[in-house]
Order: sequence, then structure tokens, then C-alpha cells
Amino acid sequence: MYAVIKTGGKQYKVAAGEKIKVEQIAADVGQEIVIDQVLAVGNGAELKVGTPLVAGANVKATVVSHGRHDKVRIFKMRRRKHYQKRQGHRQNFTELEISSING
Repeated sequence: MYAVIKTGGKQYKVAAGEKIKVEQIAADVGQEIVIDQVLAVGNGAELKVGTPLVAGANVKATVVSHGRHDKVRIFKMRRRKHYQKRQGHRQNFTELEISSING
């Protein structure tokens, strides 16, 4: 069984037992959270798609850790104009372990 969930402005296809990295969620490590924005639930060839959400469906997950992704380097330059700009960014994430899908 799998589900398509929406969190942090992004969509993820998840199944029970998987670990995913999502945008940072304000929750403690070890805490169980319930994601109720479920867009679709599938089981084999059967697929239930919501309009926009599947009624009564939710996904339970446990917070494994918080961290930061690798650095993304931004470099801007205008040739012959003596302009260079360097910048870096590290995005925060929360790692979740999906425990169950109720659909």
C-alpha cells in the first residue's frame, strides 16, 4: 500500500517502512506525527484519488532526525564588468519514518 502526501509545499509518494526527508517540521525527535493531507491512496491495481484530498485518509510517521542538506553554491558573474558574487545555502530537513497508512 502506498500514498501520495503533501507537506512543505511538495508531494511525496510513500509506503510503510520508508524513510523520507521533507521540509523542516516543528516536532521533537521520536515524536509521532499525523499527516492528513493525503492526495491519493493505492493498493496494487486499485487507486483512490482525492478531490483534492482523500476523505478520512491519513499517514502516521515518526520523526527520526533533523539536519541540513549539502551546501548549494550560487555563483553570479557578469563578464567584462568586474562583477562576481558568491553565495551558499543549506536547507533544513526533517527525516520521517512512515509507520502506517490509513486510507
